[in-house]
Amino acid sequence: MNRDELHKSRRIVVKVGSGVISHPSGGLRDEVIHSIAQDIAYCIQDSREVVLISSGAVAEGKAVLGFSRLKNGISIPQQQACAAVGQARLIWSYERCFDEFGQKVGQVLLTRDDLENRRRYLNARNTLFTLLSLNVLPIVNENDTVMVEEIKFGDNDNLSALVTLMVEADLLVVLSTVEGLYTCDPSTGDGEFIQEVDCVDQCLFEQCDMSGISALGRGGMRSKVEAIQKVVDSGIPAVIAKGDQEGILLRILEGEPIGTFFKPREVRLGGKKRWIAYTLQPVGKLVIDQGAAKALVESGKSLLPSGILEVVGTFEMGDAVSCVSEDGTEIARGLTNYTSEEVNRIKGLHSGKIKEVLGYTHSQEVIHRDNLVLMVH
Repeated sequence: MNRDELHKSRRIVVKVGSGVISHPSGGLRDEVIHSIAQDIAYCIQDSREVVLISSGAVAEGKAVLGFSRLKNGISIPQQQACAAVGQARLIWSYERCFDEFGQKVGQVLLTRDDLENRRRYLNARNTLFTLLSLNVLPIVNENDTVMVEEIKFGDNDNLSALVTLMVEADLLVVLSTVEGLYTCDPSTGDGEFIQEVDCVDQCLFEQCDMSGISALGRGGMRSKVEAIQKVVDSGIPAVIAKGDQEGILLRILEGEPIGTFFKPREVRLGGKKRWIAYTLQPVGKLVIDQGAAKALVESGKSLLPSGILEVVGTFEMGDAVSCVSEDGTEIARGLTNYTSEEVNRIKGLHSGKIKEVLGYTHSQEVIHRDNLVLMVH
């Protein structure tokens, strides 16, 4: 899909950053929220489906509780308290604005745990689809009131990508405080604006490091592009644009050359493989030889024990693991049919030897092709 085809998008995920809707000194920018609500309401009236991912709860809570004036950081329990206070005010601000346009909204709060567990992932997915079918706008945020390091997404850029994949959207729009992606820090006056990105690679990530982390949000430009990589690799286009511009979403859908457009891969991954590749966090690694790597990439084969050289980490049957080459390049990710202890015992062996060594056989493959996703293109 090219930029001039964005008008065809029927299901859209819109991510709004803290810096777009929050004043640096504290408080929500009601005029910006109203403008975004107007655009989204128009899209829904035009028979499109929209899911809104909105940051801003913690920033708003800090302002209400007086933490925004502190020079030092605040503790995790204080952040959780800010989220509890700020989320109520954030959703109320959206509800008031959308009510002007006759649009109902629903709040959905998620943690990484909700998406890594397959049953809960499908439950969350069904909830979003049900809200959309009822013509209700889902407003999604990370559940920062219970946030700890182990279950947080990291930032709402990553959450927006995972939700985009979950609902099989046609487009992700990331509304930020900047116009889009530049070749270097635009404040120096030397940065060249990048209108279109054909491929997200390491060189692009090096250009992303120019923006750092905003005072209000957790993610900088790199986190946005890392999130977008998941989306475009799955065959879905994305746009980063400045969020406080009048009619920004509608202008993007009309194909105006605003923001940075990220072109998608031509082939879309299936739902389960998207979940394996981008929602699950690998808990271990399997170092594989050149023959196994070639079989996975070129021949579409499953991973057999004979191609495994080394097991890194501890994992259980059904866990997600990375398949890496001897130089550390990630080749694939998949769900293992054996525990790390079992793979250590059968690595390098022919599949026919599994029962002889273990006394039983779960499968001839350590990772079946149906549960494996290539991470190289």
